[in-house]
Amino acid sequence: MKISVIGAGAFGTAMAAITANCGNEIMLWAHDAGVADAIRTTGTNPFYLRGVSLGSNVRPTIDLAEAARFSDTIFMVTPSHHYRRVLSEIAEHIDRPVSVVSGTKGIENETLQRMSEVSATTLGGKLRRFAALSGPTFAAEVARELHVGRRDHRGRGIAAREMQRSLSCETFRLYNSTDVVGVEVGGSLKNVIAIAAGVLEGLGLGNNTTAALITRGLHEITRLSVALGGRMETMAGLAGMGDLVLTCTGSLSRNRAVGVALGKGKKLPDILGEMRAVAEGVKTARSAKELSDRHQIEMPIATEMYQVLYGNESPREALQRLMSRSLKAEAAR
Repeated sequence: MKISVIGAGAFGTAMAAITANCGNEIMLWAHDAGVADAIRTTGTNPFYLRGVSLGSNVRPTIDLAEAARFSDTIFMVTPSHHYRRVLSEIAEHIDRPVSVVSGTKGIENETLQRMSEVSATTLGGKLRRFAALSGPTFAAEVARELHVGRRDHRGRGIAAREMQRSLSCETFRLYNSTDVVGVEVGGSLKNVIAIAAGVLEGLGLGNNTTAALITRGLHEITRLSVALGGRMETMAGLAGMGDLVLTCTGSLSRNRAVGVALGKGKKLPDILGEMRAVAEGVKTARSAKELSDRHQIEMPIATEMYQVLYGNESPREALQRLMSRSLKAEAAR
């Protein structure tokens, strides 16, 4: 099938490569003309995914109108804070219903909407189907086909099955479900917990503490997901525990890297200023705090990361606050 991949960062480029490898014809939209030119002339993206060949069936463009006309399947892989604006521009150039697949892992700060909700409010009647793609996936490893892994692709009925067939191949395996909420919340909130895991690394703490953090972080994510309408069992799968473990422990995790730098004493503006790619967990921490307040859900790890990122609290103070909380049973709410 034809697919318009919107966003030529590391993950967007990786998705273009893997979906083209599955036999699809891809148009890859980049907001940066230099990135598009490099892809066109070299067949690679040296800015975000060096050394990965994209093949002749990946066509770059900087023209959103061209990308919108190319396909009835729009694969959104933009940062969450640009998602609405970019999709709104796409909507101006389509005159028929389209399917949207979201690989974006974030929650909009201003509205606290997930990308499924942003897509619905932005496209209205032009949205035919929506599906969310999530799971343990580092862009560089997927694109270089270092392993045959399982991926979790969840959407509503036909959309999920359709994309499952189109995007699955020898090196990329998709599972489908109908729990869009669970997949979106898991994929977004795991980035906040990954920053906390990086902080522990930066402070020089060990594997025991990290394992405890991941476990309690999953508990927080699950509670929020269920409150928003997700299913508890989703968090035990690839879009929950699978993605969380990878992002909290893998050296390629941008969010974990932010936490490591914070734990070592660097300031957030300096850390972000040195990064070309986006660490979604920084913005999602704000949404997580507001959602936990709105739904009266206790999320101590996410709350402390919000305080570190936006409240000038030191990482060590945040850890001390977590460790001094009142003792309770593990299953206590």
